[in-house]
Amino acid sequence: MSLRPTLETRQAIPTMEGAGVHLHRAFGFHEPSQLDPFLLFDDFRNENPEDYAQGFPWHPHRGIETITYVLSGTVDHMDSLGNEGSLDAGGVQWMTAGSGILHQEMPKGNADGQMHGFQLWANLPSDLKMTAPRYQDMKGSDIPEILEDDGTRVKVIIGDFWGKTGPIDGIAADPQYLDIYVPPGVKKTFPVDTYRRAFAYVFEGAGAFADASNPTGVLLEKEVAGQEVNIRDMSGNRTLVRFGTGDEVTVQAGPEGIRFLLISGAPIQEPVAWHGPIVMNTGEELQQAFKELRNGTFIKPAH
Repeated sequence: MSLRPTLETRQAIPTMEGAGVHLHRAFGFHEPSQLDPFLLFDDFRNENPEDYAQGFPWHPHRGIETITYVLSGTVDHMDSLGNEGSLDAGGVQWMTAGSGILHQEMPKGNADGQMHGFQLWANLPSDLKMTAPRYQDMKGSDIPEILEDDGTRVKVIIGDFWGKTGPIDGIAADPQYLDIYVPPGVKKTFPVDTYRRAFAYVFEGAGAFADASNPTGVLLEKEVAGQEVNIRDMSGNRTLVRFGTGDEVTVQAGPEGIRFLLISGAPIQEPVAWHGPIVMNTGEELQQAFKELRNGTFIKPAH
């Protein structure tokens, strides 16, 4: 087994999308080859309804798939295929935009006004850019959970892991999407397919991801003004960790434990022409998509 090195850690950046939704973007719109086949990852977490209530009104997509995972609150959705529903806490929605879809996503907080979820964009290869749009919703109760003797919990949202299979399938990027909690002080290693690009996104607690400079993943500490503080390889709230090649990831949980998403997928390695919600392979294809959006031929008839 070979340890995946940590290539980069960075904080998600506050931004605004839709009709004024405040969120944090871990990556997107810059250097799409870094995490190919993934294009964008947003963390929409808020306790103030004024910062998310206007949601994401009707907008188009083409050439991508989106995976939305809700932790708190709900997301009501409608699309140009005539589908509508509500994605509850713990649930996942996978949408293939393919040749073109119009949809809206309207978040609602829980009883305390809290709203929290993630959206991941996965690219489609050129031969599937114009495939028929489709989507599926899965309830939280449909997602298998693994509980280890040491208290580690893994929700298998997409892919196969430790004998469990996630309920979402058919995504072109063939991703593995795991929601992992490691208890305080526990060190844990997770296998990741060697041929996939991989990243972690920490959203609760903190921990140390092992790499060449710290192969044990041990939390390194020093005293500053009489207080012990973690100074190296600490990944905390809203931190993206981008890994190099290898077939396993090791994390040492901090004093509060750590919860993170571990996501990997097979790279497509094709040119990316991207503007807003539409991702194609060439500038000409991108121009054609926006021309069709203007003249009303963006949505293709079902075959």
